[in-house]
Amino acid sequence: MRMPGAYRPMKPSILLLCAALMPAIGDAFAQTSTPQKNVEIVAASAPGGSNDKTARMLEHLLTATKAVPSTITVVNKPGGGANIANTYVAQRVGDAHVLLIAGGGIVSNHIIGASTLTLADFTPIASMVEDYAVFAVAAGSALRSGKDLAERMKKDPRSVTCGFANAFGSSRHISAGLFIKALGGNPRDLKPVVFKGSAEAIPAVLGGHLDLVIVGAVNAVPHVAASRMRIFGVAAPQRLGGALANAPTWREQGLDVVHGSWRGVFGPKGLTPGQLAFWENALRKIAETPEWKADLEKNFWSDNFLTGAPLKKEIEREYVATKAVLADIGLAK
Repeated sequence: MRMPGAYRPMKPSILLLCAALMPAIGDAFAQTSTPQKNVEIVAASAPGGSNDKTARMLEHLLTATKAVPSTITVVNKPGGGANIANTYVAQRVGDAHVLLIAGGGIVSNHIIGASTLTLADFTPIASMVEDYAVFAVAAGSALRSGKDLAERMKKDPRSVTCGFANAFGSSRHISAGLFIKALGGNPRDLKPVVFKGSAEAIPAVLGGHLDLVIVGAVNAVPHVAASRMRIFGVAAPQRLGGALANAPTWREQGLDVVHGSWRGVFGPKGLTPGQLAFWENALRKIAETPEWKADLEKNFWSDNFLTGAPLKKEIEREYVATKAVLADIGLAK
């Protein structure tokens, strides 16, 4: 007699059926390539910052186009020169439901010893935009032109106080170093001042506390339009157009300085090929929409969409170039 709760062996045929089904069920979950729950897009800036703007536009378009079958939330993790956001995502190994909006900091932070994280801790998914640096002064500055600035900095770099966000070794710091190097000077002779963001750096130059500020174009435009600020040079391959159509590039002025703050989308390491392909395709769909292109134009950002092998090659090139400049500045460990 079988007592209540006693073990009753399964029939061999049932055991064989279960054994056959289990690998298939396990693989179905392990190889899921589409999001099954809320997706977090993590921005290493406060609301309103460049990373945040990129994250929110992606969230809007991924939802509006139904490229993602689940809900999406933007999570702001500012501070630590992007290390807080980077660490948050890196800890979610294999989780395709968390994406990081990242830029040069994901490369430079390890080079300068500010983070133990390396590119191996992330899965590069897509490069999205290039935000070229502009060099600007207050309208009333004694410096009158790009040539004037170049001559002053070539003669005595430390006579020009240069401000930027958001950390030593940031993309804007690198732009300044490349400028000095193009002049034949030593990037270590810069006189840099670091601010938490462009929202603090710009009032400092307008108030006469800085000689020069290096920021993204969109941050400078309102002040240029109000005649409070003048742009001496744009570190882009060609003029940005629009409200900055009259702002010359450094190349036009004989200096080969092309550099910006690129932004891309990364996942934690451990994503499957299927998950990576899903996000590459979803982001490609977004990058081709008229609304995304209009947003790039509004923010004076340049299209820099790359995935796969071309993206990997570009990141490798970026690492080598960044390490060389940071070594020149004296920050590489």
